[in-house]
Amino acid sequence: MDLKNTAPLINADGLCHSYGKGAMSRLVLENIQLRLNPGEVVLLTGPSGCGKTTLLTLIGALRSVQQGNLEVLGVSLKGANREQCRGVRSNIGMIFQGHNLLRCLTAEQNVQMGADLLSGTSYGARRAMAREWLRAVGLGDQLNKLPHDLSGGQKQRVAIARALAAKPKLLLADEPTAALDGRTGREVVELLQSLAKDQGCGVLMVTHDPRILDIADRLIQMEDGQLQEVNLSAPSG
Repeated sequence: MDLKNTAPLINADGLCHSYGKGAMSRLVLENIQLRLNPGEVVLLTGPSGCGKTTLLTLIGALRSVQQGNLEVLGVSLKGANREQCRGVRSNIGMIFQGHNLLRCLTAEQNVQMGADLLSGTSYGARRAMAREWLRAVGLGDQLNKLPHDLSGGQKQRVAIARALAAKPKLLLADEPTAALDGRTGREVVELLQSLAKDQGCGVLMVTHDPRILDIADRLIQMEDGQLQEVNLSAPSG
């Protein structure tokens, strides 16, 4: 895929965001410039509290844009209405640390919720897709387990499978490997990388995991609300 000649999935220009008002206002994102193209895997690193999750929620149309420009999947989110935001979110897979699984549904049913977003797909096909994605994340033998019967790492893998089942155009992931052991975490990020390359999905992943930096097309570091691209080819030490 020629990334230079495709429309970006994310295009942020001069994006700023603050919490609080007046004397209590605190700037958490300052003049963010970010472009992410189809098929790219971009890792975002930085210390806790520097604004990484805030940036993800803005891109995911979960928070209103205050200042600057932000286009996601070709839609300007500055002043976007509820329907426009909902349309953008329907094409984004989101993996957050809280899992957000429905406690009354089995692992298979939770993942099928992602597949249910696909139009023109039969119930049987969506159910088969849910099972396929659970097998892909190593949970093919946990289909009928409820969330309270799963470990933290297993819940995270169910959440990842649910996001992938929707065949998103853009995947936003906040520390997806934090609750996973080294081998499983590696398998999961390679699955995300495969999704990006095979389906032209863009992946923006917040991580502190140094074991997965090699899967990135680009590495961006955030500090004090500002972004700086890291040279992946630079020699270490």
